[in-house]
Amino acid sequence: MTLVVYNMLTRQKEIFSPLDSGRVNIYVCGPTVYDHAHVGHGKLYVSMDVIVRYLRYSGYQVLYVQNITDVGHLLDTGEDRILKGARRERLEPMEVVERYLRSYLDDMDAMRNLRPDIMPRASAHVLEQISATASLIEKGHAYEVNGSVYFDVSSFPEYGKLSGRRLEDLEEGVRVEVREEKRRPEDFALWKRAEPEHLMRWPSPWSEGFPGWHIECSAMARKYLGDSFDIHGGGIENMFPHNECEIAQAEALTGSTFAKYWLLAGSLTADGVKMSKSLGNSVTISQALERYPAEALRFFILSSHYRSPIDYSSEALESANRGWQRMIRPALAVRQQLAQSNLPQRDNFEIVSLLDEIQTRFSEVMDDDFNSPAALAVLFDYSKRVNKLLSAEKQAARATLEEIDTLYQQLAGQVLGVLPKGTDSGTNAKREAGLIQILIDTRSQARLKQDFDTSDAIRKRLQDLGVILEDSKEDTTWKISRS
Repeated sequence: MTLVVYNMLTRQKEIFSPLDSGRVNIYVCGPTVYDHAHVGHGKLYVSMDVIVRYLRYSGYQVLYVQNITDVGHLLDTGEDRILKGARRERLEPMEVVERYLRSYLDDMDAMRNLRPDIMPRASAHVLEQISATASLIEKGHAYEVNGSVYFDVSSFPEYGKLSGRRLEDLEEGVRVEVREEKRRPEDFALWKRAEPEHLMRWPSPWSEGFPGWHIECSAMARKYLGDSFDIHGGGIENMFPHNECEIAQAEALTGSTFAKYWLLAGSLTADGVKMSKSLGNSVTISQALERYPAEALRFFILSSHYRSPIDYSSEALESANRGWQRMIRPALAVRQQLAQSNLPQRDNFEIVSLLDEIQTRFSEVMDDDFNSPAALAVLFDYSKRVNKLLSAEKQAARATLEEIDTLYQQLAGQVLGVLPKGTDSGTNAKREAGLIQILIDTRSQARLKQDFDTSDAIRKRLQDLGVILEDSKEDTTWKISRS
């Protein structure tokens, strides 16, 4: 099956065809680092992470760029978010940036997200933003007033093509500061003149000031991915005005299509309201990870399609955690059995057709706009059938278990990132298998001494833990029970 994606720009599913065959360039709007990341950020970046993972699994060479906003992202009041954080904590602005950038990276690592290939910072690309702004003035798409520069929205007739908003319907004060000096309320800032108390400032041809929020993504995407690239990802809440302004700036500047496909993730809500620091309803990623494994949190996020909203609650996370444990338990059991040294060399299990079927079904649903809920359903079916195999009277051979494990590693690990690290490395499995083997050896010694009370007690205690012992003339083997 061919990969099909839902393009927010055209509002329809399209066959995915990258500009350069075999290579995908993707840009994702990153965080503004002025506070700890919350689970809503986790929802967005896990969704984007799985898109990148699946593209790579499908054989594409992917260049993943995710920016860091450390200047210019203004609140509705006109206050810079970084400066707000600096005042709150009585720190230098860049001290705030470093603190929360490290916190963000720690959170993303803990969530098992792959690091982007390039993570450019807005403050390190001010020259590119000044250059783009100057070119837009030269082309008649921007104007300077009192040291600030604004994009003339009326000069770009396609403004609104992503969000569907018409220019005549736009209202004042939508997420950008309204200033009387602008020609019209919907025009947006490319460069802002810094007030005397504003700490973050750079020299420019117009004034000492700082770049606007929207110009940073256009400038950095063009620098690392070119005038046109394949995928622009991000959150649906940034479609207007941020993404819309990105398109206007970039396409007015180059005359080329900025991004071919727009893949935007739905929001995470808490009791039906979008999770947001400003609303006081946010749960930080680190707080969530104190209660649940990262893989269970990913499972919760992936149980909803990336384009759909999802509601966060303790009940929903508890349910997701139980579901994740049920799905992954057979994978752990396989790794535990692989840690044994006395596995049979051959068996009569027909495993190849099962593996081919699961892999094909998994790819079919993921090729349908990265349908992760359906992909999890395929893995549940796989685990159910693996569990049946593990519960068979005859133990599976090492080669069979290794093939089963490899598919878990590829689908649950490499693509979805819901396979625990202990399972990936085998460390926990080997430790548990070693402890079980010690008990088996102790039991064997007890049987030789005809101490059957101790022998039976060890068997019973292991059985209570879900470990079934099977005695033969040669030795004793073990397996995990279905329950």
